[in-house]
This record gives sequence, structure tokens and C-alpha cells, in this order.
Amino acid sequence: MLYLLKVLKIWHSAGAVCFDVDSTVCLDEGINELADFCGAGKAVAEWTTRAMNGSVPFEEALAARLSLFDPSLKQVQDFLEKRPPRISPGIAELIKKLMGKGIDVYLISGGFRQMINPVALQLGIPLENVFANQLLFGNSGEFAGFDVGEPTSRSGGKATAVQQIRKVQDYRSLVMIGDGATDLEARGPGGADLFICYAGVQLRETVAAKSNWLVFDFEELLSYLTV
Repeated sequence: MLYLLKVLKIWHSAGAVCFDVDSTVCLDEGINELADFCGAGKAVAEWTTRAMNGSVPFEEALAARLSLFDPSLKQVQDFLEKRPPRISPGIAELIKKLMGKGIDVYLISGGFRQMINPVALQLGIPLENVFANQLLFGNSGEFAGFDVGEPTSRSGGKATAVQQIRKVQDYRSLVMIGDGATDLEARGPGGADLFICYAGVQLRETVAAKSNWLVFDFEELLSYLTV
């Protein structure tokens, strides 16, 4: 009971909440869906599972997945038009409530800005509060890699992003919500005070076991926010 009260105290006092995007804010893993659209879905999905479970360095998994299908700019644009992001049930209401209480909301993702910025705009999150990777393209729209300068392009990148946020903003407490090992990494000294494992899309046992709070729907977080 004492532990629960401590967790709820942090949740109630948070100055900022950071959300993972794939399998958290959105129902799908964006890179898997893009790869499927480009004809390499199964092979890329296997790499994604390994990356999310923390069994391979994130930067290695990201490069390997992209190399399997080398998405062009036109393919990305066609994908976004034909398969718009599917938002998780309850997330829009939760984010609206958080922002209504003056709590800053961030999206921190190992996915790509080209696919995440539309989600941020749909949910009313400022684009400057988005930390994600950037696909690069050549003059003819051919795939040219990804920006390795983004902190989220490598292992520990979400932790780095959260630490950067806290250096700029004097938040009394900060919460990270996500489903994967890279989200769990964000909790620690100078980072998130609380890690909430969201398992409404994908339950990763090793991540859930180390979380401060395991939830299967956003309505639970919303109900405790209003207590």
C-alpha cells in the first residue's frame, strides 16, 4: 500500500509525461507497418521484437530493419496516405486531461518523425515536444539512411532525451509511459521518476516486471489522475 501511494503521488505531481509512440500511443509498430507496406513485413517484425526486448542494440536493429526494404520518400508518403496511424483507445482523452491540468506532454520514439508528427498534431502536442528519428532521402527521393545525430537512434536514446528535457525544464517530477526496454531505460538518475508499463497492445514480461506500474488501458491512468 505504501508503495502504491508513492507511485500515485508521483503521478499526481508530474510536471511532464513522456509517451512512447509505437504500441503505446498508437496501436501498431510504425516501422513494421511501413515495412509490410513495402513488402518486407515479416523479416522486419522479427527484428523489432528483438529490439523491443532489449536483446540487440537499438541502433543495430534500426539499421538492419531499414536495410531490408530501403523505403523511398514516395513510399513513405503513399503509406501515410493509405495507412494513417491508428490511435490507441483512451489516449486522446488522457492527453487532453493532462494538458488541461497544465502538464506538459512529450512523444519520445525510436520511430520516425515523418510518421509521428501527424500523430502529435492530431493529439494537440507541440512538434517541439517530439523526440524521434529522421529518415533521410536523396535528391530523387531515394532512401539515404537516418539521422544518427538524433538521440533516439541508439540504445539509451530515450533516457538521453528525457535527461535533455529535464535539463531545460525544471519539472518537479516526470513520468515515462511505454511498452519496451528502451522506455524502461528512461527511468533513472536525471531521467524519469516513474516508469509506467503500458501493455494494452503488447505485454513484454521482462519490461513489465521492472516497471513501477503496469496498466492495460489508459482509462486506468485517467481515473487515478482525477482522484
